[in-house]
Amino acid sequence: MASTDDSASDLQAFARQLRHLNGEINRLVHGFALAQGLHPTDVQALAVILDSEAPLTPGNLRSRLGLTSGAVTACLDRLERAGHVRRSRASEDRRVVHVHYAASARPAAREHFRPLAAAAESTRAGFSAAELAVVSRFLNALNEELGELRTPRR
Repeated sequence: MASTDDSASDLQAFARQLRHLNGEINRLVHGFALAQGLHPTDVQALAVILDSEAPLTPGNLRSRLGLTSGAVTACLDRLERAGHVRRSRASEDRRVVHVHYAASARPAAREHFRPLAAAAESTRAGFSAAELAVVSRFLNALNEELGELRTPRR
């Protein structure tokens, strides 16, 4: 049985690895933002828009990013000017605006993040299907837990 010190040490090592992964991904995100003339928050918004399963409104985006409505409007204005998103009115209620990832912007993102995809695929190849299932289950559970956390609004 592991001692409390071992558990704390394991947790600290694990937290260090998560911070390192976050830092590496942030480095790539910042590089994409710089190359596209965007702010890193704009790239975070793009990821939320891209991953959204349902039509996304500026209000949904504000809630997901923890930004003010003015900051989200400025972000969407920059993204729209740069050709990364388009806004449309909902047909059932013209007051509702939906934000869509522009198909024409995908090649630039795909090209920039290709090394990340290659690294993920190379790393994945070293794990069995059972190990990958555990990793996926862990990441899903962690994302759910983190998604429940509420951060202070700006």
